[in-house]
Amino acid sequence: MKLEDLKFVCGENAFQTADIERNDKTIDYETSIQLSYINILSLVKGLDVISEFYDVQAACAVKGTGIIAVALGKTLADAVTKIMDSNPVDFMNSTVVLSSEVDSETARFFRDTNLIAAPKYTKNALEILQMHNVGYVTIHTPLKEYKQYLSNEIKVTPLGTLTQTPNLSELDKDTFKVVTTNKPTVEQIEDAVFAWKVAKHNNSQCIVIAKDLKTSAISQGLQSASIEFALDYSCDMSKDAILASDMPLTVHDINVASQGRIGTVIVPFASKDIITAADKYAMAVITTGFNNISF
Repeated sequence: MKLEDLKFVCGENAFQTADIERNDKTIDYETSIQLSYINILSLVKGLDVISEFYDVQAACAVKGTGIIAVALGKTLADAVTKIMDSNPVDFMNSTVVLSSEVDSETARFFRDTNLIAAPKYTKNALEILQMHNVGYVTIHTPLKEYKQYLSNEIKVTPLGTLTQTPNLSELDKDTFKVVTTNKPTVEQIEDAVFAWKVAKHNNSQCIVIAKDLKTSAISQGLQSASIEFALDYSCDMSKDAILASDMPLTVHDINVASQGRIGTVIVPFASKDIITAADKYAMAVITTGFNNISF
């Protein structure tokens, strides 16, 4: 089903109607099922994340517009296994966006409660997806070019129409700094960059905990409770892991992170008090030099 044949059956709620139209910023894709309003939002959120990792084997699970889990793997099946391990309950009803061709080994993880999107599918993979009634979307536009299709975000409100440019921020080697005495390993730096890219696309103030190029917890919109929630969910997987925040942290946050045995923190900025607290716990702190959010 191509976009010109696509019509929504409902909006965000069953009693709402919705519509979609092609424009000059529409990527080329096909879908095996009718997509709803929420389906589209989930796919866009997943594509936003996966476009950061277009040249590796990557998987991202989304529910609504919330990112459930993200992982990179040696193979695509390995990446999917990692996101299943990160959040097995929500994975079962999620939209999963993948960075490369889906083969039969990868396709076997999905059931009729999933919607998946990928650039290609092998013949055997399609047979498995159809057998299990899995909805799938084929993204014909190269993921490497995806960011070229991003438009200004528009929100019509009773207070006026808000327009915002898309988030195209990238880490800058001139502002990316280790500010603590303790230094992260090469692997921790790779995990920090990975976690930052995931945090970049979350909906609100968030905490991402990651290790071995896999998220173990993502908390959003909880403000001061975000770190506690993420660490509780991550549990033992937080040991020596990365904690990425899209907002500056407090000394209390560093104390809490130390209880979860976090190894490295990546934040926009760090005050002297934060650096002192992190050094006390032999924790590394990386600063990016800018916020992903504004207040």
